[in-house]
Amino acid sequence: MSYTSLLINTSTVQRDTPGVQDAYGTPAESWANHLTDIACRIQDGGGREVMVGAEVVIAEYKIFLLDVDITERDRIISGGVTYQVLMVTDKQDSLTSHHKECYLRTVR
Repeated sequence: MSYTSLLINTSTVQRDTPGVQDAYGTPAESWANHLTDIACRIQDGGGREVMVGAEVVIAEYKIFLLDVDITERDRIISGGVTYQVLMVTDKQDSLTSHHKECYLRTVR
């Protein structure tokens, strides 16, 4: 069984779009699709504590992706649910990067 056959979900990775301002000239949060239809697998994160800046945050979910361009400043949409990316780890085989594992929490 190959790794890709285990990726049974699909997701969209969104990236913060700078330069958008609200009516007061303050930068407003705005997201644009960065990657679409990405094969993934989401599972329970086991309540792992993750440091985000100086704050400890509980990761609710973990997602497995192929080796794609994703950072802790992105968010993921899968199955109609939006998740904040808390931590990205790069997993490697003996020669190259193999896949990414990210810890997530639901955006409320």
